[in-house]
This record gives sequence, structure tokens and C-alpha cells, in this order.
Amino acid sequence: MNRIFLTALALAAQFCTGAEPAAKSRAAKLASTVFLDEISVKNLRLQTVMAEEQGFEETIFALGRIDVRPGFSAVVSSRIAGRVVKVDASPDHHVDKGEVLVVVESGLPGDPPPQINLTAPISGLISEIDVVLGEPVRPENHLLTIVDLSSVYGVARIPENMAARVKKGLAARIKVSGWPDEELKARIEHLGAVADHASGTIEAAFHINNPDMKLRPGMRAEFSIVTSRREGVMSIPRQALQGEPSNRFVYVEDDTVRYAFIKVPVEIGLANDRHVEIISGLFPGDKVVTEGAYSLSYAGKGTISLKEALDAAHGHEHNEDGSEKTGADSDAKSKQASGTSGTKLSSLTLFSLLTNVILAVLLVTSRLRRNIPGQTTAG
Repeated sequence: MNRIFLTALALAAQFCTGAEPAAKSRAAKLASTVFLDEISVKNLRLQTVMAEEQGFEETIFALGRIDVRPGFSAVVSSRIAGRVVKVDASPDHHVDKGEVLVVVESGLPGDPPPQINLTAPISGLISEIDVVLGEPVRPENHLLTIVDLSSVYGVARIPENMAARVKKGLAARIKVSGWPDEELKARIEHLGAVADHASGTIEAAFHINNPDMKLRPGMRAEFSIVTSRREGVMSIPRQALQGEPSNRFVYVEDDTVRYAFIKVPVEIGLANDRHVEIISGLFPGDKVVTEGAYSLSYAGKGTISLKEALDAAHGHEHNEDGSEKTGADSDAKSKQASGTSGTKLSSLTLFSLLTNVILAVLLVTSRLRRNIPGQTTAG
């Protein structure tokens, strides 16, 4: 009898308290969810990507500049002394190989004195002009400088402590400040033989094709050098990650409620220029907000309530906390509307009532067993 009583008591306690964790779970989810409508989603320009396991590249980030490739520049000079009588060149203008740029009148006797045509040794852009009409010239003078920018060097400065991770042939993604949305790809052509003592860096040079010649020497560049690759890593785009370093989170689109986005804490690992590794918090198939994720942090509770969102999604009414509306809920609402106030039982009250009922049943059963002839009851 004691065993039956204890079992019944445990079931009653489980029944009364089991609803509390579910209610707390719903409340926590509600507090972490932003509910929007179609117009708000369009205004925020929200975009999502599916979280999945994929190849993850480990990278080194370095700063640098664009430079002229060795052997892709030339100067124009005169082999004999004389005087400049013609200059047919303008800064930053393209010239073809063999084109006459400067005419020098020599100091040799003659009437008129002999003239020498100075031509472009390569095709390219005139980057410097150091001569004017009528100026005397000597063989050691550099009159013009021409650069061929059909291909250029990207020169990255690798910190010395990362030198062991880089080698010739590694691929990199390169971005230039003038074109932040464009990405260039190249491989390390050579590593510097000598480190720079002032900056504590080593040079890594990349050969970059530049057919439209928009890359100009001196431009700042950012280099993401791929040092290794791991497969089967859960990762998401960097712009999806929000919060401070000690409190990282993402927004995941709810799969049951339209235009609802849940704030999900995540633990992150390594990051590269594109993606960030997710250690925990997400599952494959979760739709993570990328574009517009930052704006969601300031969207508050959105433009509609949880009840309105669930009603629209499921086609029937829900309670304000998002739970399913039952017949008892409807009856209580009707009584309240007619002026009759119902009494809401707390978990402790319900537990007490169920315990009393169980004790009463056990007492009646015990008395009936005593009145049956030939039976005895255990003390």
C-alpha cells in the first residue's frame, strides 16, 4: 500500500510540475524571437543562407600595396648630349613601343645639326616626364618613364611570426580599396629574401593580371592567404555573426512561423575573410540571416505579436504566450466576457488537490479490504 501511495504521489508531482519547464521554454523562446510582417522583412532586406558542413579555409590576413612588376618599366634617355627640340608625350597617356616621344638636336656640326628621335622602348603608360622643350640633355639624364600595367605585383607584408605558414605557390584572395566589392585571385610568386627590420615583416609578392589597368602602383591592398583547408566544418558567412566576443549569436528563421527570427547563441572557432566556424549552437539546415542581421538586433519585438504570427501561420487561434488554445481557454474567456471571473489554479494548489484525492481513494480501498471475510491487512 505504501508503494502504491508513493508512486501515485510521484505521478501527481510530475503532472503538476511538468508544465512549468514547458512554459519557461516558451517564455525564453518568445523573449528571443523577433516577429515581423512582410513589409518589414522587405524594408530590412533580409537574406538567409542554410547552415551546412563544408570545406573551411584557414587564412592569414596581411596588408600591402600594388607595385610595378620587375621588368615592366623603362626609361627614355639620349645616347648623346644635345638639346630637346620636341616633346610629344603627356603624363598618364598610353604609348606604343617604337613611338617617337622626344626629338633631341645633337651638338655635332651641321646645318641644321643632326637630330635624334627617342622612341618608347615598351608599350605602356607614361608615369614620369623629366624634360621640357629646349632643355639641354646628357646621356645620364632620364627623360621619360614608362610603365606596363597589363600585369602588376601585389606585395603583401607578412608578420615574421607567421612566416612558417607561408610558402611559394599558396593562393590568396586580394581586395583593393578602390574596388571593395571585387575580389582578385593570385598565388605567391616569391617570398622576400630579407625581412624588413622596421616593420618586422617579410614580403610576399603576387603576380596579378590587370587587363583593364585599373590597378595602379601604390594602391593599398588586403590579402587573405589560404594556408590550409578542412572538410566537414559547420560554418556561416561572417556577416551573419552578431554580438560581442563574449556573447556571439545569430538569427535563425523560424521554420513554423512566417517572418519570425530566433536569436540563437553560438560558440565560434576560427574565422577567415568569408566564413566563421561554428562549434555549437546551429544544426545543418538552419536558415541563418546574413544580409540585414545587424538590423534585426534593433528590431525589438517587431511589428506583430506572437499570437498574431501563430494564428496566421497555423490557421487557428493561440494564447498570448503562443500555446495552443483549448476548449477550457475558450470557456474561461467567455466567462470573463460575461462578467464572471474564473479562478486560476496554481501548480501548488493543483498538486494539493490531486494528493487529497489519491489519499481518499486509498483510504476507501483500505476499508473495503478490511470488511472482506478471510482477508487481513498489512500493518
